[in-house]
Amino acid sequence: MLKFISQTQAYFSQEKGATAIEYGLIAAGIAVAISVVVFTFGEDLTTLFSDMSTKLGERPE
Repeated sequence: MLKFISQTQAYFSQEKGATAIEYGLIAAGIAVAISVVVFTFGEDLTTLFSDMSTKLGERPE
């Protein structure tokens, strides 16, 4: 019986699950931040990369 109690206490004292949840929340926050930036500046970024592509295509070989 004591072995069962000690194993149960050891199981509930593990923090691996909490760490995984924290990393998941951090990843979700980063994804939201990237989405906001792309949504806000998406058109400007498209123009920027278009201009860069044009200039690279115009360079002498």
